[in-house]
Amino acid sequence: MQGIRNWLCASLVSVITLFAVGPTAAQQVTGVLGSPDATTTIGNRQLPAPDPRFGGVIRDDALQSKYWWAPRIVPPKGAPNVLLIITDDAGFGVPSTFGGVIPTPTMDRIAQEGLRYNRVFSTALCSPTRAALITGRNHHSAGFGVISEQSTGFPGYNSIIGRDKATIGRILKDNGYATAWFGKDHNVPAFQASQVGPFDQWPTGMGFEYFYGFVGGDANQWEPNLFRNTTQIYPFKGQEGTWNLITGMADDAIDYIARMHQIDPAKPIFIKYAPGATHAPHHPTKEWVQKIQAMKLFDDGYEKLRETIFENQKKLGVIPKDLKLTPWPNDVLKPWASLSAEEKKLFIRQVEIFAAYAAYSDHEIGRVVQAFEDAGRLDNTLIIYINGDNGTSAEGGPMGTPNEVAFFNGLNELPVDVQMKFYDVWGTQYTYNHMSAGWSWAFDTPFDWFKQNASRLGGINQNMAVSWPARIKDKGALREQFVHVIDVVPTILEAAGLKAPVMVDGIKQAPIEGTSFLYTFDAQNAKAPSRHKTQYFEMMGQWALYDDGWLLSTKVNRAPWQAFGAADRDPVNNQVFQLYDLNASWNQQEDVAAKYPQKVKQMRAAFLAEAKKHQVLPLDASVAARIVAPRPNITAGRNEFVYTRPMTGLPQGDSPFILNASYNFSADIEIPQGGGGDGMIVTSGGRFAGYGFYILKGKPVWLWNMVDLERIKWEGPEALSPGRHTVEFDFKYDGLGAGTLAFNDFSGVGRPGTGTLKVDGKVVAAKTMPRTLPMILQWDENFDVGSDTLTGVNDADYKPPFPLTAKLNKLTIHIDRPQLSPADIARLQGAMKNKD
Repeated sequence: MQGIRNWLCASLVSVITLFAVGPTAAQQVTGVLGSPDATTTIGNRQLPAPDPRFGGVIRDDALQSKYWWAPRIVPPKGAPNVLLIITDDAGFGVPSTFGGVIPTPTMDRIAQEGLRYNRVFSTALCSPTRAALITGRNHHSAGFGVISEQSTGFPGYNSIIGRDKATIGRILKDNGYATAWFGKDHNVPAFQASQVGPFDQWPTGMGFEYFYGFVGGDANQWEPNLFRNTTQIYPFKGQEGTWNLITGMADDAIDYIARMHQIDPAKPIFIKYAPGATHAPHHPTKEWVQKIQAMKLFDDGYEKLRETIFENQKKLGVIPKDLKLTPWPNDVLKPWASLSAEEKKLFIRQVEIFAAYAAYSDHEIGRVVQAFEDAGRLDNTLIIYINGDNGTSAEGGPMGTPNEVAFFNGLNELPVDVQMKFYDVWGTQYTYNHMSAGWSWAFDTPFDWFKQNASRLGGINQNMAVSWPARIKDKGALREQFVHVIDVVPTILEAAGLKAPVMVDGIKQAPIEGTSFLYTFDAQNAKAPSRHKTQYFEMMGQWALYDDGWLLSTKVNRAPWQAFGAADRDPVNNQVFQLYDLNASWNQQEDVAAKYPQKVKQMRAAFLAEAKKHQVLPLDASVAARIVAPRPNITAGRNEFVYTRPMTGLPQGDSPFILNASYNFSADIEIPQGGGGDGMIVTSGGRFAGYGFYILKGKPVWLWNMVDLERIKWEGPEALSPGRHTVEFDFKYDGLGAGTLAFNDFSGVGRPGTGTLKVDGKVVAAKTMPRTLPMILQWDENFDVGSDTLTGVNDADYKPPFPLTAKLNKLTIHIDRPQLSPADIARLQGAMKNKD
């Protein structure tokens, strides 16, 4: 008996000693320590919690000994499930919950059962907001000053979340939560997205035990570049045009919720749920398109839509009753009345598809919410539903586009007659579509400007609905305190009864920079002052500073679709400053900078101090130029690539980059006896931009897909005879290359070039391209050898996977990137000085 008492005492001492490192709240222990069913909370100072000392008794034989099991780690009693929802590219005026005309009954439900927030702030761009959301640190602090595809070699911009900034997923996982992430990631560095890894920046490496989604900025919702954990999957094969990721991820999340609750009903779960909606491409199902079309919401144009939303917002009380609407920007966007009948028809089609996408996404989110209710877990589930990771996107330009990839290559105002060719398939798998920026301006009501514009509320002021039935009793109420996405992590931690860790994996953690808004859950704090007092904003050279109700903003000097001009070389000082008292001018209506020059001076200095503190420097106003900036991917410094067997799924960020360069593709193949040998040798990109080198009806073909507007084709005149051949495509680029971008000059990219197709050393086709793609292929498509995954570069020639039936002995790729001569550099430097 004395031995058992000694064992129990040792067990208790062991747990206290090894799970409670440093001063902590009292541990909560269930069961008898050492028994298989015992659980404990941990001090959370150090993650993972150190292994406890063995608390049993060991003698020479097992009959005289006493076993001892380490207690399972669990969160504090009453810790809620957490469903963190964030949609994409949606401004304040999108959801019906905040006055929009698009029905969002799920967000309405969360707001009615909980609270609405009208002062929720983002960073103005996708992955920066998402990095801030999961770390509780500002986006530059977390390495995401811009999206990962624009990363540069500075700490605030390298797209790498440091190990001293553990995510909310990691913290909750180590405290006994089940953690999962569904949908968009966009926090994997573009140069770490291949199957060679490393995977520490993937969701599964950042504390999320399960991932089902895509890692890039956008995705074809009909045929996405989709992963389960780190393995590419193709659930849509055989269902192209009917299967859709918005439903697919809801199905997978519902299955996950059911499995977790059935296996361990006591274990709380944390889900980050991030649909691709409403980022381009806008891909709703036909059913939802028909529902929205029947509502006739947009026939009166975007200015009328804006007025309707504005009046709805006043009626709902989500904006001040005496607020005035900022003027329509006639110098930026054509008034509806001045559009042609064909433009109006096209624009209405564009926005109906967008609205259907938003409504469809909200409906599927509702199914996930219902899964918690069906499991009997909704009462103790904290749901945070954030509308948009930034304002509505205007990257389609004033005219919209059937192919967003065209925008990223500088084609941002396609004529209406070109776009009307895609009218009947708009939003289907045959478009990568975006809408006119006029609608985007309206969907940011009551604010102005768009995604990317960090100095205007239209780019950064989101809204949010929060419910937690077990805790929030002030149902349907409005909260107006300042909340930033960095505040979500500390709020979740406080709700779960947890502290932020001091050490994770032996690395001291950077302080959480957000402020919990849990205090706003209580009715007595409905009008309490905001606890988040100061916040900087910066995106691609446009910046702002919020200081306890005041907002200093730089005047917008670039619309989002104007990405290819020379960047401002001094975005710190070359600015026009605007000052707003947001208590009096809730939507930046009245600029009082001239009235308060000292306030402007003081806030400019305060912004610079924040910029130095949070790795914002050096400020960089470039946009498109950063897309092709050098990065440490697995191809860096290489000019030769050799492949001897089929390989698929290599992402664009880790594949041979041939734009703005000369290159040679040489394939050693064997045509089977009887002829043929058809199939894909190598391809990169897909239906909306890319290239393919393949055998078709026995003939060698090289094809460039020029953003789905033109296809340039080289084809051999006759079929290859059975036996061994070398088929080769050689391209000579006529330009200085991407090196000119370092001098704020775009003259070296997208230049002409001449391609020759050869068979066994003999030229069989030659053609000059008057222009080439300057920036990107299709981001969510792959580099494939031996077949073609996802979409093909030319539907008229083949359907994927189009496996190569000839034998591939070796494929060799040589790339000859132009090098600037001393004379070139001197000339470019001189031109840059003249611009200044």
